[in-house]
Amino acid sequence: VRHAQSAGNASGLIDTSTPGPDLTDLGRQQAAASAARLEGNHYDGIFASTMIRTQQTAQPMSEALQEPITVLPGLRELEAGQYEGQPEAGVADTYFAAPQQWLSGDRTARIPGSLDGNEFDARFDEAVQQIYDSGDDEPVAYSHGGAIMLWVMMNVRNPDPGLLRSHPLDNTDYVVVTGNPTDG
Repeated sequence: VRHAQSAGNASGLIDTSTPGPDLTDLGRQQAAASAARLEGNHYDGIFASTMIRTQQTAQPMSEALQEPITVLPGLRELEAGQYEGQPEAGVADTYFAAPQQWLSGDRTARIPGSLDGNEFDARFDEAVQQIYDSGDDEPVAYSHGGAIMLWVMMNVRNPDPGLLRSHPLDNTDYVVVTGNPTDG
């Protein structure tokens, strides 16, 4: 699940700092609505990144299901490097230029001042493995739009890379991935 609206989202600027900004009032409403919409899935494990906005988005689900939130560093957003604090409007040509190369097979492309595709994939893979190893049958993870979309497209059998530009994840949108780290 992508986090709800944060003060960083509302500012229109890229903010990938940790712990990052809190949710806005709208974001808190979105988090509560998301929990109400999804709690019927009876999740038995709740995971979130080290960034406060994911933990605050997960909190209503945690309260509804009386399950603790496990924080996993690997679920955090892609660090923006030199694009930190820049307008979000130009991300396709700046912050997401290297990640688009990752989806074309060049995982050595680096976000200037940040990480390359291999580093990102290994970090997120580790978090997914930790979730799998937890033994939870129905886990839910709260992360970030870019991180979710890129990891999914880099790792599933049927990716649609065009979605990165045509339909990015909105606040509290989610992706369902089936399978496991061993069998795919």
